Amino acid sequence: MPSYDQLRELLDPATTVLLTVECQQGVVGPDSALPELAKEARSSGALANVARLVAGAHGCGLQVIHAIAERRPDGRGANRNARLFRAAERLPVQQLSGTTAVRVAAPIEVTEEDFVVRRLHGLSPIQGTDVDALLRNLGCRTLVVTGVSANVAIPAAVFDAVNRGYTAVVPTDAIAGVPSEYTPAMIRNTLALVATLTTTADLLAALRVRPA
Repeated sequence: MPSYDQLRELLDPATTVLLTVECQQGVVGPDSALPELAKEARSSGALANVARLVAGAHGCGLQVIHAIAERRPDGRGANRNARLFRAAERLPVQQLSGTTAVRVAAPIEVTEEDFVVRRLHGLSPIQGTDVDALLRNLGCRTLVVTGVSANVAIPAAVFDAVNRGYTAVVPTDAIAGVPSEYTPAMIRNTLALVATLTTTADLLAALRVRPA
């Protein structure tokens, strides 16, 4: 874990963006297509911590981007080249454009200043989406990655961020995956090699945001 001073240096609000990944009703909400993941995101406190970080970002002027995964009702443009995509087509809850499933889930609050970036394809919230262009136009140097899942989208986002020259910061208690024991192992053996690891409390303290 970085020292307080190191973390504060990384988290300059003028050059830092907070990214929430797939924190949408159809993924982490009560009527999730992936109930095991939704349960883990809530029971672990990860979703609540994402909400705390978003509120803190709003309070100190830090830019927030919400990355949403969705698909057209006709499925056009969506991937079918991996088992994950084909399984998603058969789920009882579909992440269809324009439905409640692709709205940002409570308790996360979205303000007019936030960006909501939607993708119809792929595994990453960065690759092939508007996120990278927005980050560059915003002058971003440090990207804080939160959300789900630790199995796929979170490591994909971190790798893509690092490959594009951003410093990735991961609050380890603001991400979730399944099974529950997988997330700490993935953090320890993968994310620790490429990202700066911290906690929600330490990140908010470095931003000088009072804990809720």
